[in-house]
Amino acid sequence: MLSIGFLEYQRKKKSKFEFLKEQRILRLVLLIVPVLFFVFGSVTLINFLDPYSMYGRIAGNFFRPVLVGSNNLAAVIFESFKLYLVYPAEIKAFNIYPFIITVTSFAVVVFLSWKMGRLYCNTVCPVGTLLGYISKFSFFKIIIKQEECLSCGICSKACKGSCIDSKNKSVDMSRCVACFDCLTTCPTNGIVYDFSLRKQQSNNLPAGRQGLTVEQSKRDFITKTSLYFLSFSVIAAQVKKNIVVTKPSMIPVFKKSAVSPPGSISVQRFTSKCTACHLCVSACPTQVLQPSFLEYGFTGMMQPRMDNITSFCNFECKICSDVCPTGAILPINLEKKKVTQIGKAKFIKDNCIVQTQRTDCGACSEHCPTKAVHMIPFEGNLFIPETRDDFCIGCGACEYACPVKPHKAIYVDGNPVHQIAKKNVEEKKQEKVNYKEEFPF
Repeated sequence: MLSIGFLEYQRKKKSKFEFLKEQRILRLVLLIVPVLFFVFGSVTLINFLDPYSMYGRIAGNFFRPVLVGSNNLAAVIFESFKLYLVYPAEIKAFNIYPFIITVTSFAVVVFLSWKMGRLYCNTVCPVGTLLGYISKFSFFKIIIKQEECLSCGICSKACKGSCIDSKNKSVDMSRCVACFDCLTTCPTNGIVYDFSLRKQQSNNLPAGRQGLTVEQSKRDFITKTSLYFLSFSVIAAQVKKNIVVTKPSMIPVFKKSAVSPPGSISVQRFTSKCTACHLCVSACPTQVLQPSFLEYGFTGMMQPRMDNITSFCNFECKICSDVCPTGAILPINLEKKKVTQIGKAKFIKDNCIVQTQRTDCGACSEHCPTKAVHMIPFEGNLFIPETRDDFCIGCGACEYACPVKPHKAIYVDGNPVHQIAKKNVEEKKQEKVNYKEEFPF
């Protein structure tokens, strides 16, 4: 038997989690408007509101730099003691605008969770709203037993979803996220998780068997995971090792189109299907895939693009097409990927150090896997690059290798619609001839 004083204390106890009426109009607007945008070919609102895409961006653009920086800091500390237990990792690019957008989204979710509990999950998030309305027809629900409930309000104050009306003894299951906090706080076992169609006859059951008990493992896992990430919250400063020894280039580069990943078929198709979850960004081994800002336009913000200043697309890699969950990047085999032309290399002669400094280079040709960039006679013993569109696949190895700064002498301009490049059989023949001449036996 509970004391009256205890119940009175619980009623007067202040809590930031109280019952709130459902904001049905707001929920429906935040659900229907993104769906309408998607139907008419834009995934912009889904990109910003979808929780799965948001988590992918937070993990890739926020947690990942923190963990890599912490790892590198640990590597430096251990190395000072002549211990090589941790190897440094590399982040090739830091995109300030996608980082700001990601951190802002994370801060908004954290603030709403701190102040309003599950408000983002059950009201703002379109996925939460859709799943919430579906859950109204669930076979198992949280039920308040009319005879056992004292309307003390303890469960309502513990409910972070603000969906328990203790006065009217009802639960708004369209906003409940099944955290089960109410089950563990009820002093009379008057609230249970049970089969929704069963008549309320559970009063005759033993006290220990009324409803389902909630395990603490889920909360313990979340708590320990949060502490783990907080323990690695120091970001080490990265010192750039590249020393510019060339004269600065003068002619700026203007790309007509951004470069979308191989397997995306076209820029328009990619931007209409990509949800900016950044799984491909996190999985890319060369880190050439980076979040966009306005390269695809405003509606394509945060969607991945090929950033050849940062890196290049590995000729033997197709990981991005394997991990894409939405079909924005279709699965593609290596043979087809090696001839998929996502862009074409463009050469600016007046930026090239062969032209400006009369010195040998050829870095772009050496790194080109298809030899679409090859060297031709220039002046005296000098050779200068020449591009051949038929063999170029737009991997960006030439742009990445070019030492000229700030404007590259060679760059990749994206194909709005991907094309098929020719195989450079001439290079294979040349390799075979040289092999036979060098080893005549």
